Amino acid sequence: MATKNSKKPTKAKKPAAKKVSKVQKKPTKKLAAKKTGKPVKKAAVTKKTPKKAAAKVSVSPTDFSAFLKNFQPYRSKKSEKYMNKNQQKHFLGMLTAWKEALIEEQEKTEQLIQQDQSNFPDSLDRAAKEEEFMLELRKRERERKLIGKIDLSLKDLEDNFYGYCESCGVEIGIKRLEARPTATKCIDCKTVDEIKEKQQFG
Repeated sequence: MATKNSKKPTKAKKPAAKKVSKVQKKPTKKLAAKKTGKPVKKAAVTKKTPKKAAAKVSVSPTDFSAFLKNFQPYRSKKSEKYMNKNQQKHFLGMLTAWKEALIEEQEKTEQLIQQDQSNFPDSLDRAAKEEEFMLELRKRERERKLIGKIDLSLKDLEDNFYGYCESCGVEIGIKRLEARPTATKCIDCKTVDEIKEKQQFG
């Protein structure tokens, strides 16, 4: 028999329930890999390779076929009038840029000749240097003549005569002028002139 002093058995307290946060976190890739047992592939990281700067190629202004690569060819429309303002503007920019490049080359040559006036003790070195200067001067003489032709073309452009054959008066054509902007004759008249020269001097 239980005595009065004997204590009643106490009920075991239930552990307090953990508070579940309302915001559930998304399972990470590592947890997903543990559950499925499949390895998670890492996303490939693409490294951006820096773009290499285009190498600058020195183009001789006397070689217009190479110099022409700096300009986009003119795109003419079907209903477009020959030698309109847009076409004149196109050839004005081409002729002006060509003339400026030729003048710049001439100035470089003059500065080079002025700076390099050192006396060479060896006669062979002196002769080689003089020959080099002579070749440069001949080249610049050709460029001076070319600048004269460009000036005539610019004058014709101003007077609205540019683009027409000086012999027969027909259109020289956009493509021919882009290949040779100082052309003053159409392809037929130029061919006749070349045949006459061959007959005279050939």
